[in-house]
Amino acid sequence: MAKRIALLIALLAIVLAKDVSVAAANAPQGEWIILVGGVSLNQWEKYKTQPHDHWWANFVHAARIRTEQLREQFGPDLMITWLVYKPAYIDRAKQDGVDLIGDINSVRDKFNLHLVYFNKGGDVIDYLNNGQPRTSLKVAAFEYFGHSNKACFMFDYSNVIDSSAKAWLHETDLSKIDRRIFGKGAFVKSWGCHTGEEMSRYWHAATGTRMWGAIGKTQFMDEELPILTSEGGKWVN
Repeated sequence: MAKRIALLIALLAIVLAKDVSVAAANAPQGEWIILVGGVSLNQWEKYKTQPHDHWWANFVHAARIRTEQLREQFGPDLMITWLVYKPAYIDRAKQDGVDLIGDINSVRDKFNLHLVYFNKGGDVIDYLNNGQPRTSLKVAAFEYFGHSNKACFMFDYSNVIDSSAKAWLHETDLSKIDRRIFGKGAFVKSWGCHTGEEMSRYWHAATGTRMWGAIGKTQFMDEELPILTSEGGKWVN
C-alpha cells in the first residue's frame, strides 16, 4: 500500500510539473498591463437613485479576480503590472478611515505584481511608451477596470467633482501611444461602460490593436468579472 501511495504521489508530481511547464510555454511574451481607475466619494453619490461605488474596492477587486485568472492560466512568471490611480484612493481612505493604499500594496505582494501608481492620464501613456524597454519587452495585453463613457476612461469620476472627472484618458489622446510597443496579437479590453460605442474605434486607429469594449453599461461584481447590464448590450471590438 505504501508503495502504491508513493507511486501515485510521484505520478501526481509529474502531472503538475507538466501543467506548469505548459502554462509557462503558453504565457504571453511581454507585459500584461492592468489599468485601475479610482472610485467615487459618498459625499457626491449618497443622494442619487443609483449611487456608484458603495465599496471602495469596486475596481481593485475586479482587477484582483482577473489577476488570479492570469496566474492560474499562465503561472507565476508572467509579468503583470497594475497601474493604479492613487489620488482617488487617498481621498477615499480619508472618507472610510482605512489604509487603502496598504490594502492595494498587499495585493501586489500576494500576486507578485509590478505596481505603479499614477496621478494623471498622461502618466498612463508615459508608462505604456517608456515604462519598460519596449524594444525588448512588448505590451502583451492591456485591460481597464474603472469608470468610463464612450469617449474616455474617467479615473476620478465623482471623486473630486460630482458626476464628472478631472483626470482621464480621452480618445483624442490615444494617438500619443506608440503603436510599436504592442506585441503581435496583443489582447486589449476595457471593462468599463460604453467604450465599445466609440473609443474602441479610436483605439484601433491610434494603435493598430483592437480593444474590446461594451455597448451599454457594465456592472462590477463581487465574485466575478464585470457583466453587461444594458438591454441589447454586447462586447465589440
